[in-house]
Amino acid sequence: MLEITVNDVVHQLDVEPDTPLLWVVRDELKLKGTKFGCGMAQCGACTVHLDGVPIRSCVTPISSVSGRSITTIEGIGEPSEAKQVAKLHVVQQAWIEEQVPQCGYCQSGQIMSAVALLEKNSQPTDADIDQAMAGNVCRCGMYGRIRTAIHSASAKLANEIILTPLDKQPSEVSANATTAEGS
Repeated sequence: MLEITVNDVVHQLDVEPDTPLLWVVRDELKLKGTKFGCGMAQCGACTVHLDGVPIRSCVTPISSVSGRSITTIEGIGEPSEAKQVAKLHVVQQAWIEEQVPQCGYCQSGQIMSAVALLEKNSQPTDADIDQAMAGNVCRCGMYGRIRTAIHSASAKLANEIILTPLDKQPSEVSANATTAEGS
């Protein structure tokens, strides 16, 4: 019996230790967002995060992830208690706004790599993006849109940072920001 944590949920699984993480996620946990592409860790369609680092789940044996934290595409949004539906991650929203997906097959892997990049480097250059995304293949050739979406998500993340002046309470800052924006 192996214990793994996927999207902050602990699972006890009775699977062979050499079973690829991809098949455990898809077949045992029924999380279908992570895709099988090449089976050789070359296309990136199967990208998930292992302790925050993007990995290729198609070649990662389940025994190597026991006791570590795995995040799939289903786990990157924010849960919303009101509707019990996850709020899209800023990268997912940028993907939609920039109309990145064509066939869409590689997109979960692309998004997972982009999220990991922005968590490590919140203001990436084109070269940083190209390097971080190099292991993800898009047959439709949407690399320009992918880069644009990452820059867009980066800008949105930068705008979410609110600095509170030392002489004001957070509620005063919010009220002043709302008043200033409405002017």
